[in-house]
Amino acid sequence: MSTTFWIKALELILALGILVMIHEFGHYFFSRIFGVWVEKFYLFFNPWLTLVKWKPGKYVKWLSHGNEMAVMGDSNPNENKRSWRATEYGIGWLPLGGYCSIAGMIDESMNTEAMKEPAKPWEFRSKPAWQRLLIMLGGVLFNFLLAIVIYAGIVYAVGEQFIKFTDATDGMEFCDSAHKVGFQDGDIPLTADGKVLEYMNSDDMQTMLTAKQVTVLRNGKETTIALPENFIFMANEDAKKGQPFMNYRMPVVVDQVQPRMGAEKAGMRKGDRMVAVNGVPTPSFTLFATQMQKYKNRSATIQYERDGKLLTATDVPIDGNGLLGILRADPTKIYKTTTIRYNLLQSIPRGIELGWTKMVNYVKQLKFIFTPEGAQSLGGFGTIGSIFPDTWNWLGFWEITAFISVILAVMNVLPIPALDGGHVLFLLFEIITGRQPSLKFMERAQMIGMILLIALLLFANGNDIYRFFFK
Repeated sequence: MSTTFWIKALELILALGILVMIHEFGHYFFSRIFGVWVEKFYLFFNPWLTLVKWKPGKYVKWLSHGNEMAVMGDSNPNENKRSWRATEYGIGWLPLGGYCSIAGMIDESMNTEAMKEPAKPWEFRSKPAWQRLLIMLGGVLFNFLLAIVIYAGIVYAVGEQFIKFTDATDGMEFCDSAHKVGFQDGDIPLTADGKVLEYMNSDDMQTMLTAKQVTVLRNGKETTIALPENFIFMANEDAKKGQPFMNYRMPVVVDQVQPRMGAEKAGMRKGDRMVAVNGVPTPSFTLFATQMQKYKNRSATIQYERDGKLLTATDVPIDGNGLLGILRADPTKIYKTTTIRYNLLQSIPRGIELGWTKMVNYVKQLKFIFTPEGAQSLGGFGTIGSIFPDTWNWLGFWEITAFISVILAVMNVLPIPALDGGHVLFLLFEIITGRQPSLKFMERAQMIGMILLIALLLFANGNDIYRFFFK
């Protein structure tokens, strides 16, 4: 296997290790606060084999065999269970997660026998519902806080890059409503009601949407566009349909060529810029993608620039998804960028803003999972690993780790049994109604949830395998 594969695999395992430890520590933290005994705290799963386990003050064992997912009982009912020393800590061999086994709780260990005994004061089930709710939300909360800390650390360490409107030489692309009021793709925003527009931040975007007139640079000349009063509502309707008000108009510049696909067969390489498909100009990715969709499972003639020279590739095969087999260059590699520096105090609110924005955007995208296209796009560990940098890059690693931490927080709070969100749902029911679900119901719900999660895991990773071998 290639060096790139092992680098991505190492990045994935390291990221999952950090995220799982933080998530499970969130449960552990609130359990300790409320005096609940944590029986086991493990990084990675350990069916049949444990790499190392440690009981403070008692033992350290290496390569211990046995079903470690089954919770070991402790017949000594004493207050020491509230101490961190009463917990068994360990590392499993399967780097796909981890767990925090909390006494008196139906979880993935399915230790139902202990639940038939009278509740002990140090058990999860003996605590008030609001304390149990915080214990269950601890993992999600800590994952979100981790994302904020990482984003704040990044902007403090390296600042934040952005592209000024005037540096985006190919201009912007606009939604349908913007076209109707006079914007044209390729326009470069200059001012809105006299206010200078700098780049795509929330303030400038809001100023444009609520302005009476916007001045743009079009084909080298300034042009003023009068906007109707309800323009912001028109743009919002387009946004609901998946059309943002505007985006940078991105030329298609090759960053990587994927093996065994049309671009590789045509001899394309990094730095090539797509110009036309079968004679139709494609100055932006949107136009390029639209043309490519017309040639699914067919061949096309592609014109592209390389070092200022115009080249033509004929009979280039296009796959069934209308893809050529290229990864596009990041906008910061095409346009000039500007960097903003943050001091320590400034980085904290910016980190919160970035974390919140990532979470909101991800939640908005969840609805697409339930469409046929969304289901086909689901991926497992292979897909997650593929988004990490090809070469070791700490900045890229931490940016992706922060984003996965946001995803982990959102996914875990979904109201599915076996996830934290399922437990939260049952606890909210208990708080509202004053009735606690029966032990039998919780057992069945946990089992159903585990089946659903395993099915989803198999489906997502099956998509990865199918794409690898057949696409």
